Amino acid sequence: MSYTQTHKMKVREKIVGSAADAFRKKGIKEVSVPQIMKGAGLTHGGFYAHFANKDQLVAETCRKAIGETIALLKSVADHKEDDSKIQTVIDYYLSTTRRDKLEKSCILPTLSSEISRSSEEIRQTFTEEFTRFISFISGMVGNNDQKSMAIICVMVGSLLLARSVNNAELSQNILDASKLYSKALVFIKTSS
Repeated sequence: MSYTQTHKMKVREKIVGSAADAFRKKGIKEVSVPQIMKGAGLTHGGFYAHFANKDQLVAETCRKAIGETIALLKSVADHKEDDSKIQTVIDYYLSTTRRDKLEKSCILPTLSSEISRSSEEIRQTFTEEFTRFISFISGMVGNNDQKSMAIICVMVGSLLLARSVNNAELSQNILDASKLYSKALVFIKTSS
């Protein structure tokens, strides 16, 4: 790969990284291309040398951000015995750190409501990456996609609600209750 191609890929990665941080904090609609480019240390004029439009950037950012969440949770789980991997993931995901540090947290709670009203390109990429997340969690719960989806839905919804309320005690109670009941889902017998 030539220097020019390598350099262009590095710049593109900086743009996607800036977008991921910004989208996690503010969502898609509240973040402009010039803000993303500024966050990457670039001028907004160079954006179209890397992306056809903002939708393409959003799709690529979803791929990167969900991939980062999976990699992070995998690294947390890898240090545990098989039986406790999912419990460790649940504890980590539903922590006050994940709730409060938006720019480094999972993108699913922030973007899901916006994605549902986004372009087909964005929704397709989001669906592919969400499916990959389901498979990752499923591997820790006996390859049961139904359990995996239920656990993910509880975790994502709980993080969203814990961030939304303006009462610190209620927010913590949401996280604590969600940890307890997410872990209980692991042990529910299913017919599938």
